[in-house]
Amino acid sequence: MNWTLFSMIYSMTATVITGVLIIAALVTGFNEIPHIKIAVVIGILISIPVGLFFTKKIGSITGEENNDGQRV
Repeated sequence: MNWTLFSMIYSMTATVITGVLIIAALVTGFNEIPHIKIAVVIGILISIPVGLFFTKKIGSITGEENNDGQRV
């Protein structure tokens, strides 16, 4: 797996997903610090498999890897 690509995609997905969850928590009335911390932790944990998924997809599109994760 291309770890450089994963780190870049993970940083973008973590920012977006965490931001969406924080905004959702604030809009629904969960505006206390423990609720915001929970939203951040959930966003960071959800971003790991999302980042892996998109890294593999982009790697297979660009020819860096095949669908099994092996370098071509």
